[in-house]
Amino acid sequence: MTNVSSKVLFITTSPRTPFRMISEIELLNTHFAGKKWNSETQTAFMQFLREENYFNGAGVNDPAFSARDRINRAPKALGFVTLSPVIGLTPAGQELIQSRRKEEIFLRQLLKFQLPSPYHKPTDQAAAFRVKPYLEIFRLIRHFGSLKFDELMIFGLQLTDYRLFDSIISKIEQFRISKIQTEQNYKSFRNESMTEELKMIYGKEIISGSTKTRESRDASLAKFLQTKASNMRDYADALFRYLRATGLVNISHVGKSISIAQEKVQEVDYFLQHTDREPRFADDEKQYIAYLADPKIPQLLTDNKDLLIDKIQNEFPHIKVDATYPISKLKDILYDEITKRKETIIDEQITAIKDYRFYDDINVTFNQITDKSLYDVPLMLEWNTWRAMTMLDGGQVTANLKFDDFGNPMSTAQGNMADIVCDYGDFGLTVEVTMQSGQRQYEMEGEPVTRHLAKLKKETGKPSYCLFIAPEINEACIAHFYALHKMNISYYGGLSTIVPLPLNVFQKMVEDSCKASYIPQPQQVKRFFERSNEIAATSVDEKIWYKKMTDIALNWLNY
Repeated sequence: MTNVSSKVLFITTSPRTPFRMISEIELLNTHFAGKKWNSETQTAFMQFLREENYFNGAGVNDPAFSARDRINRAPKALGFVTLSPVIGLTPAGQELIQSRRKEEIFLRQLLKFQLPSPYHKPTDQAAAFRVKPYLEIFRLIRHFGSLKFDELMIFGLQLTDYRLFDSIISKIEQFRISKIQTEQNYKSFRNESMTEELKMIYGKEIISGSTKTRESRDASLAKFLQTKASNMRDYADALFRYLRATGLVNISHVGKSISIAQEKVQEVDYFLQHTDREPRFADDEKQYIAYLADPKIPQLLTDNKDLLIDKIQNEFPHIKVDATYPISKLKDILYDEITKRKETIIDEQITAIKDYRFYDDINVTFNQITDKSLYDVPLMLEWNTWRAMTMLDGGQVTANLKFDDFGNPMSTAQGNMADIVCDYGDFGLTVEVTMQSGQRQYEMEGEPVTRHLAKLKKETGKPSYCLFIAPEINEACIAHFYALHKMNISYYGGLSTIVPLPLNVFQKMVEDSCKASYIPQPQQVKRFFERSNEIAATSVDEKIWYKKMTDIALNWLNY
């Protein structure tokens, strides 16, 4: 049980990418089902994660804590696992692993998450919770059509009781009017609005002088408000990410807003109308666990056979369905058709990319990534780099990020695979991207990048290389990748050719490809990496190697 002392909506924030919990709960069940969830099994679980390559460098100092952070939060809170008396998957957890329709499983579980619950008991200092957070935020988005990140953060998180819904609507409407009327720039206006709301939410603490937080010894009001604002930002970000995992919403990365996908409005309206807004079994853990673990509730539009048939016929009129088909078969038909449509959309995008029709858009997006003016910068970097690699040269370029039903980027690649894999026939290439900088870049990316390259070598049996891209390259990464050119490690499939490049240098490579009077060939890509091997073999240190490879990249088609 978690004691919740929050004055705003409490939202699970770990894992940051919801889809990552799928492989992790499967691993937990495979190795630890039936065992006690204690410090010993928690530490062992983290060791398995490292070996399975889902782990990106955190949790070494306290692996048991890291395990609890990964499993006790979303997987348990959303009813995918039980940890007492022993470890096990719930029926919902089994469905999440086995079902093709994972977005549907996420949706059902999110709609049941509630405050209070036997898993989350509010303290005396907490808000008077009476809410199913995700259900009410869906309702709020549906009401406005589109909700800005800041509106959700400042006002939506105050929806701690579903009976406050109308008052939250009024607050947002007034915020929008005041934004138009103010002579302040938006950033100042937003910060001022945030401060006003925080002072109202935490008025008792401020008056009594209880402004010291766990994170700091600084008890000043400014530090207190800064910490609370940061927490709210994390909660709002988690709401965006987890709602996106349902496949029902669109994210505007430029406008930093969330809306219901037009094709999904009917589905959202259905569960908003048919799902009980009252929390259930808040004082009965046994009944609550059974309710939360049931993968068949609440009812969705696609559980209604007549409505499901109508949906198939409206979206895919060329498909003829038999009313005698069971719902499971009808759902499979709908899923298959949506998948085909998505693949067609992505294929059309690839054709347009290869024809350089998206060059300007790709370039603008990279500039927005550098400026950090987009909502989910890591996701957009991964997606835009895939587009750039597709345009850069020949070969089959595959993004391992998850796309939604309409070919839009939905979440970054899972932790056990490279971000992008390029097949050039007689050789392969992995492309890894990150927004991490400083020492954290090396700690989070260095070893997994090498593993992903080794995995591709083993799977294909072909010479393979890696391109590592970040806005800035940390010196530790440069040294690490340089050393791997010279170290014949059988665990990594021999020597590892990994070339790190700053994002602006990679942009120049893309620009040169666009300006060339011919389509660059895979052999030019291969030559670039072979030159890295040659230069590393003769360079006296990593700085010389890196400088020479950066110079070559800036004029790569002429080498």
